[in-house]
Amino acid sequence: MLKKRIIPKFLVRGGRLVKARRFFDDVREAGNPVSTAKVYDSYGVDEMIFVDVDATPENRLIDGSIIERVSEEVFMPFTVGGGISDLKQIENLLACGADKVSINSAAVADPEFVTQAASRFGDQCIVVSIDYREMEDGTRRVASRCGNNLTNIDPDEFALRMQDAHAGEILLTSIDRDGMMSGYDVDLVAQLADRLDIPLIASSGAGSLKHVHDVLDAGASAVTISSMFIFSDHSPIKVRTYLASNGVHVRSQLGSRS
Repeated sequence: MLKKRIIPKFLVRGGRLVKARRFFDDVREAGNPVSTAKVYDSYGVDEMIFVDVDATPENRLIDGSIIERVSEEVFMPFTVGGGISDLKQIENLLACGADKVSINSAAVADPEFVTQAASRFGDQCIVVSIDYREMEDGTRRVASRCGNNLTNIDPDEFALRMQDAHAGEILLTSIDRDGMMSGYDVDLVAQLADRLDIPLIASSGAGSLKHVHDVLDAGASAVTISSMFIFSDHSPIKVRTYLASNGVHVRSQLGSRS
């Protein structure tokens, strides 16, 4: 049985970590990305994710210097995203020290790009990030360009399409639950987990240990956690201990250097 993963997700703006609600509301600064990454590395998280939230709207790539500095200081695998739209950019980010890249808007605009990236760098390097909104009629719709462009695409069907395009993992993010700490979209996760053959990472909603347990129990391969780590006393060690004591198969190693 594959072990479930705990993944802190860091949002970068202007070289600093930030945290918001629903992507745009109540934006707060949350620290230095390198020093914060070192702290979580010492906690023994399974991976980390860094996303430059302004890169796509500003038509640029995530700052490679941050990636280089993080790779020099931490020993955990980490994924980077923000503005990725061509193969050369992926090559440069991997050369800077990233283990995987997260593709969002470019996958929506051109699904074939995901296939090209997977063919060039391997499926294991390619994460497709799917941001979506929940509509008043109960449907869900994919949003691109950091949530600014709402499409008519269903996230469930798009995830399956990205699997067919050879994405290695799907990162599923509910914009409406982002930063709200009210629980993950367990229904969609359970629905998708039954249909996908690749790992599904649930993002947005962690506010309690039970929230994390419930979404992993629903079939997620991993969870990202941000606000709960930043604004509460729940550490990765506490999360791991709770999950293990409640029958979730997690890695027992306490740190990347241990």
